[in-house]
Amino acid sequence: MTNCHALKLISSDGKKYATDCANTEIMFRIIQSIPSPKAEPFKVWLAKVGYERVKEIEDPELAQQRMKKLYEQKGYSKDWIDKRIRGISIRQNLTAEWKERGVSYEKDFAILTSEISKASFGMTPMEYKKHKNHNLRDHMTDFELIFSMLGEKVTTEISKQEKPDNFDKNKKVARRGVGVAQNARLSTEEELGRSVISQDNFLKQENREEIEEEA
Repeated sequence: MTNCHALKLISSDGKKYATDCANTEIMFRIIQSIPSPKAEPFKVWLAKVGYERVKEIEDPELAQQRMKKLYEQKGYSKDWIDKRIRGISIRQNLTAEWKERGVSYEKDFAILTSEISKASFGMTPMEYKKHKNHNLRDHMTDFELIFSMLGEKVTTEISKQEKPDNFDKNKKVARRGVGVAQNARLSTEEELGRSVISQDNFLKQENREEIEEEA
C-alpha cells in the first residue's frame, strides 16, 4: 500500500473523494500478496503471463506470433496485420537510428515524430488521434500505414547515409524523408480523386465494406 496514492475521483453522488489508486504493476503486486484462495486464479494467470514473457525474451518470434493472434482476435485482416507489424519494425529501426545520432530526450523524439506526422498527413500525432478518436496506428487504413512506413523508412535511410550529429540536423533529415511520403500521398490522392486520410478506424471501415458486399 506504500505505493498507492490518494487521488480525488468522482463518486456516484457527483462529489470528489480521495481514493487510493495504484498503477497496473502495483495492482499485480497487491494481488500476489492477497492470502485468500479467491485470488489464486489471478495468481495462476500472472504466473502464466510471466512465463510467456520469459519465453519471448528467449525467442522474440513468439512475441510476434502473440501480437498477430491478438490482432486477429480483434477482427483485423491478416493483410492489415502484416503491414502493422512491418510498420512497427520500421518505426523501431528509425528510433534506434535517432538514438545512434544523439537523440536522447523524450521530447526530442516527440518533436521529430510530430514533424513526420505533420508532413505526411497534415496533422500532429495528437491531432491525428483526435481525428480518429482512437489509438492512432492501430486504426490506420492500408494507405495510412503505407505512407507512414514510407516516410519513416526514407528518413532512416537518409540518416544512415548522412549521419546527422545534432538535433537540428536530424530534424532536417526527417523533413526531407517524410517529404517523399507526402509527395506520394498527394499524387495518390490526385489519382484517386479523394483523400486517403480517414476519420474512421480500420475495423469500422472493414465492417462497412462487409455490409456493403452482403447487400
